[in-house]
Amino acid sequence: MARVTVEDCIDKVENRFELVLLASHRARMISSGSPLTIDRDNDKNPVVALREIADVTVSTGDLKEDLIHSLQKYVEVDEPEQDTVAGLIGSGSDEPDSDEIAFDQMSEEELLKGLEGLVPPEKVEEI
Repeated sequence: MARVTVEDCIDKVENRFELVLLASHRARMISSGSPLTIDRDNDKNPVVALREIADVTVSTGDLKEDLIHSLQKYVEVDEPEQDTVAGLIGSGSDEPDSDEIAFDQMSEEELLKGLEGLVPPEKVEEI
């Protein structure tokens, strides 16, 4: 049985601390049911994780992103800033810029009249 050492993995992950973090995270993934990418050979999960990293059967970049995601308590949502949204909305109109957005109001009767005036599209037979 071949022994996995840090020297086998150090050229894939330069920082030894990061290697320990990635291997332990992968070992936890394996114990929670993640499929193996190499044969187990009667090894425990940390050794299998180190072998996967050494054989490059698992992407270290993906492992790092998954580790970061698992440690995050609050996920930051990218939302456009208010200035950008207001600029985009106001750029196409002829009205002066204002902080409030005006919506057209339509009564229910007007809506029904408009819907009655719509003509259904013609059915085209496919050959």
